[in-house]
Amino acid sequence: MRNKKLVLLLVLLLAISSLTACTLPGLGGSAKKGNIVIASGSITERQIMNEILKQMMEHHMPDVEVNMISNLGNTILINQALSRGDANISGVMYTGSSLTGELGMEPILDPIECYDTVVEKYKEVFERIWFPPYGFENTYAVMVTRELAEKENLTKTSDLTSIGHNLKCGADASWIQREGDGYEDFKRIYGFDFQNLYPMDIGLVYNAVESGEMDVVIGYSTDGRVASYDLVILEDDLRLFPPYDASPVASMEVIKKYPELIEVFLRLEGSIDNTQMQLLNRSSDEDLVEPHIIATDFLVENNYFEDVVIDPEEVKHYESY
Repeated sequence: MRNKKLVLLLVLLLAISSLTACTLPGLGGSAKKGNIVIASGSITERQIMNEILKQMMEHHMPDVEVNMISNLGNTILINQALSRGDANISGVMYTGSSLTGELGMEPILDPIECYDTVVEKYKEVFERIWFPPYGFENTYAVMVTRELAEKENLTKTSDLTSIGHNLKCGADASWIQREGDGYEDFKRIYGFDFQNLYPMDIGLVYNAVESGEMDVVIGYSTDGRVASYDLVILEDDLRLFPPYDASPVASMEVIKKYPELIEVFLRLEGSIDNTQMQLLNRSSDEDLVEPHIIATDFLVENNYFEDVVIDPEEVKHYESY
């Protein structure tokens, strides 16, 4: 019996050893060997944008293999993959989130100053290059139905000042408690309080306002349901929320090895606004289209951004990093 247990133990150890040796595409030090590996998060938006980036690379750099580590749960795991060398590109990072998260700095409300600060600090602290924004910003946003917006002539959040005390607002429970850009700061900056504030899961706010259960909700600016329900996002005219402009980020090392990546990133500069991102997200979340198919359709429609004119001086700027 003892010998039998010993044999079973040896078999188990061999099995574990074999599994350890078998790695997923993109893992096992692939980036450390100089290959291109994209670290992708699990949320829809990141999956779509990383697929767009991957297919852009494969189109414009056909001789280069591009791998992807998929479904990393959050930004922390994405940064760990980059720091360990398991990956060397993140297709989507957000300025405000990275400023207060990875860099541990205080929020900066001015979008340009926030972007410039993140660019400088990422180069200095992480030896990574933060490329120009795609054109969309995934941030908290105040939104209402189009019917209410047209009835009350609402275009910006401060337009709610005279009627807010009569409105019911639904908001993500964590946002209500947030410091810096949560509900207490909302009241301080905009100078009014809602009649009632209802904490709810962020995924429920869109249905709540569309059904009339709520008059106003705080949601995400690029969520696909904004487009599905034809909701109107009110301009954050007094700038409560920090900027969350989305950009690709790459290690200096991979850019030195593949400088042609610079043009791929620059072709996507300003290519997708909030409305376009909402529609792309909706295709996945509601129509259940796979992210790689969404990416292909988008790129074919835009001819893989072949017609974008690249400024040689801008390319030289990034080559000099």
